[in-house]
Amino acid sequence: MVDLKLGEEHEAVRELARDFVGREVTPRAAEWDRDEDVDRTIVGKLGAVGFLGLTIDERYGGSGGDHLAYCLVTEELGRGDSSVRGIVSVSLGLVTKTIAAWGSEEQKQSWLPRLTSGGALGCFGLTEPGTGSDAGSLATRAVPDGGDYVINGSKMFITNGTWAEVVLLFARTNDSPGHLGVSAFLLPAETPGLTRRAIHGKLGLRGQATAELVLQDVRVPASAMLGPEGKGFSVAMSALAKGRMSVAAGCVGIAQAALDAAVGYAGQREQFGKPIASYQLVQELISDIAVDVDAARLLTWRVADLIDRGEDFATAASKAKLFASEAAVRAANNALQVFGGYGYVDEYPVGKLLRDARVMTLYEGTSQIQKLIIGRALTGVSAF
Repeated sequence: MVDLKLGEEHEAVRELARDFVGREVTPRAAEWDRDEDVDRTIVGKLGAVGFLGLTIDERYGGSGGDHLAYCLVTEELGRGDSSVRGIVSVSLGLVTKTIAAWGSEEQKQSWLPRLTSGGALGCFGLTEPGTGSDAGSLATRAVPDGGDYVINGSKMFITNGTWAEVVLLFARTNDSPGHLGVSAFLLPAETPGLTRRAIHGKLGLRGQATAELVLQDVRVPASAMLGPEGKGFSVAMSALAKGRMSVAAGCVGIAQAALDAAVGYAGQREQFGKPIASYQLVQELISDIAVDVDAARLLTWRVADLIDRGEDFATAASKAKLFASEAAVRAANNALQVFGGYGYVDEYPVGKLLRDARVMTLYEGTSQIQKLIIGRALTGVSAF
């Protein structure tokens, strides 16, 4: 028998996250969006409540828990403000979990307690100005020099980029073709030669600290390498597979926020002498959102269940990320339609939801890349 009802512990986690978001995030989300700047004090608060240490062993300062608990928290953060959700998804989901999985004991002891407490943030330095979907062709190079590596190159659209204390950086360490020559490094953000430039004017996730990183003769010791040399692509893909679950959960949060807003507004707004909720086509818009929310949530929970069972989850993560990101766009767009002209005014939340949802179909693997991953898993053939 399949039991889809949350147990007491998971319900408690969801309520904790819902209370936190209602108190610390939602009241300031519109302000942060207008200012293009989330209040940095939110990081310490996320750490204090344990959200930056979910699934991480307590001996490294983590708060434990399973991946379903992580999804529940990520969903609630996405419902409140996707810019805040991104802080957790990247620092914990892409960086902290990857150090826990691939790091030496020294690297774990050095970084994990700081990252789980909120005393430090991580960013994921993979995307480059000329390489997005084709991550295996990245151009940043790390050249051996004595017992060090000297790194030159640049990274683009890096979430947490101006806030992070550590960069999980991917660079080419040899001339092997494609992804075979890529290695991963843990680079302290204050290392000489690394400069960071904030990117403003984004369509959505405007409060999020997004940056361009430029590396000019950056020197790191060989001990900074994460995992074996030449295995950086495997490190990156293992991080992104779980990261896609996190994005999907955040998209469920966006879609749920769109549903809540649409239902609330439709019950209050009157046209032709009665609430617009009484009109069939408005109910159609709302019911479409509701179905998308449920379907996206169940696809996401399945990924968490597979991870916690120790089973293969990569294809399921791509399915969840593909559906949930596209569903979030549909949900926000339908909610805006319910609001009509008021949806275009940032006094109401749905315009922001639509802007935030749109990037979810792009990062951590576009919708088109997810379809290729799913297609390859089903057919055994790599498409071009």
